[in-house]
Amino acid sequence: MGRKAGTLYINPRNFGSLQKPCAKEMVSFLNCLTLNHNKDEKCGRQKSLLSTCMQAQSGKNRKPWGSINYHLQRLNRGRK
Repeated sequence: MGRKAGTLYINPRNFGSLQKPCAKEMVSFLNCLTLNHNKDEKCGRQKSLLSTCMQAQSGKNRKPWGSINYHLQRLNRGRK
């Protein structure tokens, strides 16, 4: 089980650091939870900031493409 020899492949981990839109808000919320022993009533401000950021991100136009490796395999099939 694995990839066939000679196929195109890109490691998606290399592209994972390109965009993390709500990272600051999420880290501040998780830090607040840690400091308050997982009681989210005390972290209302951070929770609202995180939910606002996540709602703003869901409204953006995302292209529903598959993974980059799927498209590389699809294009490679046409070359043969």
